[in-house]
Amino acid sequence: MSLARFLDLADFAAAEVRDLLALAERLQRHPQPQALAGRILGLVFLNPSLRTLASFQAGMARLGGASFVITPGQGTWALESRLGVRMDGSAAEHIREGLPVLASYCDALGIRAFAEGKDLAADLAESNFAAMAALVDKPLINLESAMNHPCQALADWKTLDDLAVPDRARFVLSWVPHPRALPLAVPAATVHMAAMRGHEVVVLRPEGFALPPAVMDKARAAARANGGSVTETDDRAAALRGATVIYAKEWGSTAHYGDAARDAELRTALLDWQVREQTFSSCAPGCHLMHCLPVRRNVAVADEVLDGPRSVVLREAHNRLVVQMAVLHRLLS
Repeated sequence: MSLARFLDLADFAAAEVRDLLALAERLQRHPQPQALAGRILGLVFLNPSLRTLASFQAGMARLGGASFVITPGQGTWALESRLGVRMDGSAAEHIREGLPVLASYCDALGIRAFAEGKDLAADLAESNFAAMAALVDKPLINLESAMNHPCQALADWKTLDDLAVPDRARFVLSWVPHPRALPLAVPAATVHMAAMRGHEVVVLRPEGFALPPAVMDKARAAARANGGSVTETDDRAAALRGATVIYAKEWGSTAHYGDAARDAELRTALLDWQVREQTFSSCAPGCHLMHCLPVRRNVAVADEVLDGPRSVVLREAHNRLVVQMAVLHRLLS
C-alpha cells in the first residue's frame, strides 16, 4: 500500500487499512529508530490538541525524524482562511502564503482545522480544509477536520483488533452529554470505521442529534462493501441489547446546527444519557467502553466505568502513537 496523503479512511479499501495496521504491529515489535532520519514533519494546529500533538511528535522522534509545531495566533501570526476578505482584523497572514511556506520547510505537513459549527452544508463539504489542502504540495495528514478524524479512527480500528472484537459484533456509537455542542468529526469517522470493519453498527442518539444523511450514507456504503450494517435509533434499550462495544461520544444538535441556545435547550434534558455501569446491563458479557478523549467525567461517562475493567480509553490513546508511526513511515520512508 503506497501512501501520498492520509485524509480519510474512505480513501482506502479495508484490506489496505489492515495492511497499514500490520505495519504498525511490525514497528511495535521491531522498532526502526533511523527510518526517518533527516525527515521533518510540520504540524499546524488551528485548534487545541493533547494526544494528536504529542503522539505525532513522539512518533516522528521514535522514527529518527524531527518536527515543528505551529499554533496560529499563539506565538505565530494568526492565519486568515477566507478568500476575498479585507484583512484589517486580527489575522496578519493568509493561508495562501502561510501554508506553502510551511510546506516548503518540511517533508510532510499535518493540519488540524475544526468545523466552524455555523453552516452544516459548508462543514459537510469540508470547505475550509479543502482550501488548505489545495495549497500543500507535500504529503498531507488530516489531524482532524470539520467532518473527519482518520487518525483517531485508525487507532480505534487497532484497538478493536487488540481486543479481538469480531467483525460482525454489535458496535454502538452512543451520544453522551457535554456542556456545549461539539463537532461531528469523530462520530462521522467512527461510524464509518466500524462499518468498514463489517460490524453491526447502531448510532444511538436522542431526537435532534441524528447524524447527517451524507455521513450515514457514506457509512452504509462502507457496510455494504464489508458485510456489515448501519442503523440509527433513539431507543436505548433496543440499541444496547447484545452490544460488544459502546463507543461514547458527544456531538452537537444537527436539527439546530449553529444555534447554541436551541442546542443547549435540547441537551439540558438529556443528562441521563451519561454512560454508567447500569448502561451495560443488557449488553454482551465483557462489553467494552471506548471514547476518543478528552472525556468529561460524570457528565459523559461515570467514574465507575472509566476506572473499571470495561474502559479501554487509555489503550485507544496509546494506539494513536502506534498507528501514526505507520502512517509516517508509509508517507516518508
